[in-house]
Amino acid sequence: MIVPYDARARDHGVRRDAELKRSLLISRARLIVFLAAAACVIWTFAHRAGWWPWAILDAALILAFGVLVAWHARVEQRAAWHQALQTVSLRSAARVERRWDDLPQAEAPPSIDLAHHPYAIDLDLFGRASLFQWLGPGATARGSWTLANWLLTAADRDIVVARQAAVAELAPMDDWREQLGAHGELARDVRQAEIDSFLSWAEGPPWSVSFANSAARAHHATIFLGVPYLAVLALTAAIWILLALFLLDVTDAAFWLIPMVAGVVLSFAYASRIYGAFNRAGAGQHALSRYAALFEHATVGTLESPLLKDLQSRLSAEGKSASACMRGLNRILGFAELRSSAGIFHFLFQALTLWDFHVLFALERWRQAAGMHVRDWLEAVGEMDALSSLAAARRDNPGWAVPQLDDERLLAADALGHPLIGDDRRITNDVTVGPSGTILLVTGSNMSGKSTLLRSIGLNIVLAHAGSCVCARHMSLPDCDLQTSIRVTDSLERGLSYFMAALARLKGVVDAAQHERKDRVLVYLLDEILQGTNSVERSLAVRAVTRHLLAARAIGAMTTHDLGLAEEEPLKSAAQLMHFSETLEADGSMGFDYLLKPGIATSRNALRLMQMIGIDL
Repeated sequence: MIVPYDARARDHGVRRDAELKRSLLISRARLIVFLAAAACVIWTFAHRAGWWPWAILDAALILAFGVLVAWHARVEQRAAWHQALQTVSLRSAARVERRWDDLPQAEAPPSIDLAHHPYAIDLDLFGRASLFQWLGPGATARGSWTLANWLLTAADRDIVVARQAAVAELAPMDDWREQLGAHGELARDVRQAEIDSFLSWAEGPPWSVSFANSAARAHHATIFLGVPYLAVLALTAAIWILLALFLLDVTDAAFWLIPMVAGVVLSFAYASRIYGAFNRAGAGQHALSRYAALFEHATVGTLESPLLKDLQSRLSAEGKSASACMRGLNRILGFAELRSSAGIFHFLFQALTLWDFHVLFALERWRQAAGMHVRDWLEAVGEMDALSSLAAARRDNPGWAVPQLDDERLLAADALGHPLIGDDRRITNDVTVGPSGTILLVTGSNMSGKSTLLRSIGLNIVLAHAGSCVCARHMSLPDCDLQTSIRVTDSLERGLSYFMAALARLKGVVDAAQHERKDRVLVYLLDEILQGTNSVERSLAVRAVTRHLLAARAIGAMTTHDLGLAEEEPLKSAAQLMHFSETLEADGSMGFDYLLKPGIATSRNALRLMQMIGIDL
């Protein structure tokens, strides 16, 4: 049963509207209480006689205002939460119905070079109506990046099996996945530059860090920041001991002023370094603090699959959860805000306690304990995010199969379909590619479905090696690397004609087959190769490419309009012939059933298609 995303979206919308209505009422109440409190305070100062009842009322109104402020903030948070949940549900509904305009854009991460990738462009992995748009977006930027890389790089079998188990566990956890997406939605405006800034500080060299001795180092004992640390401890102790002696009349002289002045000098000497450390830690922390809820959500509950258990275990440091560590950092940086929030009082407080130094020491202790784990936290949450995206695909397509990876050089699928085509329009076919020494040769007229078949095979291979379910009733395949030549374009920038671009692409396929990785099979998908040249040379070239691929023991599929290729070696001996056909309707129009049939095509339709669009012959 598919999750009723539209109903969930409506429910979240109703709850959001209720919270917004409550927020408006509280906002008005705040204003009324504020005005009443201001009037009472003025009345109290203007009428001093019998002032204490008014003072009590003043205090009550001020307290009521504070309660309303805190209540209003919580109501606003709940409204934002239900808005985020509604957004996630609406996107899920759009994903199920393949409403591409209602899904976020899905461009490839900028670090990925698609121009030289063996199949990304041919299979529409990115962009509008792409596999990445259908699976995403991830709740986090790291999750989206992880998912993109899983689609672009085939994982080894043990990793695929581990992901399949994790996806199977997450698939029925509708609320967990929805809430993960909502947490990500609330943190979506976090800029990557801010996170990078924080990571630079967290992973950077400590501020003159050293340890007292090897035993202390082994037990992560107190961090000594060189001479400043010892000086701060000594000066702070001296100030308060001498001040206490002075206040108790043990000494008459104000000796406590000596260490205090020394502390002020030390504060000025290190002010730029201290505040620089505060600013570096705080700049990205304010952004990364949005992820604390994500970290906490990822560790809620006990997950059973080995991969998910490992990811949960990575979200910790020094025995504390990642969310607890982030809350601790928030408290430390809250203490650091004293310098900007207390004004002149900060100077006095700093002089008496050397406050900023102690905050810096706490910040360095946090970095020593947790700083090097932050990047791993983000990567762990990103993996859980990517697994959640694959789990949603499995949950929304209960009829799709979990692919089996085996050692045969054979891809076999029952009822294989294109995953990006909706259920109401998708046509499925039984497909076999391989074994070695054979090639699936698909013929058929224009628009009959040949290219779509190749993309269906390719996209399901990509899904299988990412750890996802596949659009088929059953599918088995080997550990394989994929190479395609489907959408070839010329390039003015590189000075390549269409024909040279096609040759370059074919060379990449042949080279990959001849340098096949150990324990992996090269699967190739070739669509109407070298159609930009004359039939004689194309026939020679196709036969040469086929010989190389067969000799390399690669397996794959090829489409062609040239029916004569099937009668020439090596295709005559090696080809498994399948074809698509069209039907001629009574009104003269053509129809296509997109069903794969054995044998070679027996009809052509290019001239009829020209007539249908109004080009007279």
